Amino acid sequence: MTNRVNLGYFPNTRKVIEVNSATENPSSLTLPTPMPGELYHLIAFLFSMTVVLWSTPVVRTIGLKSGYIDKPNDRKIHERPMVRLGGVSIFVGTLTAILLVWWLGGFKGLYQPKEWEILGVILGGIAFFLIGLADDLYHLTPGSRLVMQTVFAAAAWGMGVRIDFLTVPFDGLVHTSWLSLPITVIWLVGMANAINWIDGVDGLAAGVSGIAAVVMLIVTLFMKQPAAALIAAALAGGSLGFLRYNFNPAQIFMGDGGAYFMGFTLAAVGVIGLVKTTAVTAVLLPYLILAVPILDMSAVIFSRLSKGRSPFKADKSHLHHRLLEAGLSQRLSVVFIYALTLWVGSLALGFSNIPSGWGYAIGATMLLSYVGWQVWRNSRRINED
Repeated sequence: MTNRVNLGYFPNTRKVIEVNSATENPSSLTLPTPMPGELYHLIAFLFSMTVVLWSTPVVRTIGLKSGYIDKPNDRKIHERPMVRLGGVSIFVGTLTAILLVWWLGGFKGLYQPKEWEILGVILGGIAFFLIGLADDLYHLTPGSRLVMQTVFAAAAWGMGVRIDFLTVPFDGLVHTSWLSLPITVIWLVGMANAINWIDGVDGLAAGVSGIAAVVMLIVTLFMKQPAAALIAAALAGGSLGFLRYNFNPAQIFMGDGGAYFMGFTLAAVGVIGLVKTTAVTAVLLPYLILAVPILDMSAVIFSRLSKGRSPFKADKSHLHHRLLEAGLSQRLSVVFIYALTLWVGSLALGFSNIPSGWGYAIGATMLLSYVGWQVWRNSRRINED
């Protein structure tokens, strides 16, 4: 007589062992050791970073030879022509890392709706990258970019990347119902453009995105959303790896392709990893983690409209422009915005009830205070001179 003992699901294997109950003791069997779930996230992070570190010089060389460069002008800060195709490296590194952990089994065991959500994030990210790359190469009109982004964001919504709940003060969670589609599209398209808008100083967009991705990685893991965390890990590795070549003085720019890809992916991971939950605090976390680019974009739009200008006509009203106008260096301006991003991210750790989360928030507050003091001291000294 034999009994079939189902050993259950393992991320990298699924086995059923037949045991002869007359001769063998099932309790004496050695079960196969699965790969720890966190190892997949480490692989995604390191592989993405490695690919970006290796591929960015190659992309830069190709860009220089092909003439795809960003020339200086009155609104831009850089003083020499720069290749603006660095987003290709971030995209390739992130996507290959995701495909690698998928092949290794990191995404196994997902029920079908969740698989569609993951595919929605990946395919949507590819679409937004291609829109940005086309703009980098052929200079699309703002209207055509917006239309294409709206279409692909709606397609991602159709695949399950959708905001089903919103938090209303004093009323808790409210189901979005038919408003889910427009709210989701505004969120996905808005964040893609918000990251693109802050990409005006060396290393700013890559660093802010990298910090936000790391925070999302931690929070989604704690919220038991490992699939969303895998994408966040890959994006974090790619973004931070790119800083090797993008921090001041930058050797290459990410361009619209990289900015749109990172912005959409961050927003989509926030939806499938946090907004999909029914906890009031979790629904708010993506907006808190990405508060810096959200508030910067909102302030810029309000400023332009109040002056009777088009909200889509570029100017120098962003936070990084104001810091530079105050006399700060590019590096100090960027580090201050990094500290601000890390601070709001640490608040997300605290509100998500992660162990020692509020301890991290206190540490981030101290760091922001120190950097803020440096900003005040430097701007005061410059004004006195």
